[in-house]
Amino acid sequence: MRNAGESTVSIYGLGIGLRIPGIQGGISMGHHRILGTTIDFITGKEITDTDDERIRQKIARFLVNELGYDKDDIEVKPTLELVCGDEKATAVIDFIVKLNGRRVMLIKYGPGSIVSRERVVLAAARVMDEYTIPIAVITNGSEGEVLDVESGKVIGTGLESVPTKKELLEFIKKCEFKKLPEKRKEIERRFLFVYEAIEHSSECDDEFCITKVG
Repeated sequence: MRNAGESTVSIYGLGIGLRIPGIQGGISMGHHRILGTTIDFITGKEITDTDDERIRQKIARFLVNELGYDKDDIEVKPTLELVCGDEKATAVIDFIVKLNGRRVMLIKYGPGSIVSRERVVLAAARVMDEYTIPIAVITNGSEGEVLDVESGKVIGTGLESVPTKKELLEFIKKCEFKKLPEKRKEIERRFLFVYEAIEHSSECDDEFCITKVG
């Protein structure tokens, strides 16, 4: 059984069904309205201005001005290479916070429901590096959830629950940066590949593009 408006997609070669709430025959990507150019708050570089990018800039300012992170602590739009069968893609993550030489918190923005995106932000945090990034945040710019990546459990709700730099520095003193078995990482990569392909309607844009291997 599945809920109305939920699509099930088979993950290539693994016999696993991917259920994505709120998706029925794909997602309309109408939120990429181009508004010109703007200056990225973190990097200082000129970037394309869109409705989504304005929310990302709001999140970036929140991290620095409200939570106390330095701009140098924040990676902006790091990329992740994904291969699935004879296809490959580059997915873009919105922000990663790096402290004391370790990636500690991954932040992914997505418009609309944040609950439906919990699974994908967990997958990204589990495969983005050689170790699991321990904390993941999913936000639509006004709401947010903080997740413990190892257990997959929500450990905070609301943007006010996103850890400050001081809190995260205390957290990493006792944090174990664990590695996932390669077989499990492959499942997570394929999940992420399929989810991103559906969300972007398998089309190339600034955040995702599928091409043939070789």
